[in-house]
Amino acid sequence: MAKKTNTEEQGSIKAKYPDVDAKIVNIVVSTSLEHDIPLEKMASILPNTEYNPEQFPGLVIRIKDPKTSALIFSSGKVVCTGAKTLDEVHKSLQRIIEQLKKINITITVKPEITIQNMVAAGNIYMDLNLNGLAMKLDNTEYEPEQFPGLVYKIKNKLHPTFLLFSNGKIVCTGTKAEADVYESVRVLIDILKKTK
Repeated sequence: MAKKTNTEEQGSIKAKYPDVDAKIVNIVVSTSLEHDIPLEKMASILPNTEYNPEQFPGLVIRIKDPKTSALIFSSGKVVCTGAKTLDEVHKSLQRIIEQLKKINITITVKPEITIQNMVAAGNIYMDLNLNGLAMKLDNTEYEPEQFPGLVYKIKNKLHPTFLLFSNGKIVCTGTKAEADVYESVRVLIDILKKTK
């Protein structure tokens, strides 16, 4: 049996939640290349890099395709952000490894990624009274004069944090798997229906 690609796998996860309108907009992952990286050399030779060791110990590299950014540390630790799929994560790491070859660094390991956070944007198609929700729900922050959205933390095993807007648009953060994003949105909808 052929192994499913990440994109096919994501499609099948989404198919289990046809009622949830949410899309992954950013995946943050960490990994290790298991090799010391000479950041100054990297910054002086490679384009699309920023390195300011007085301000921050990591080097920033911007990747055009897929459009992502990564923080690289001299220990070989990498934090990659901006990918919308796990395929994009893997392609970004591959691009970094290819760039390192240009400064004579060969990475022999296949980097093992750890998902730190997934951010999704979506719509729950409900008009929300944010003042009312701030009063009725626990674990909310709402300062309309500073920001138009309500922050709502759901205390369950997934620990998602939502930004809710009065027009029903949402942002979900804090989950570590795509299925958890959809499950969290479904839980949110159930909670909001009960509080109406």
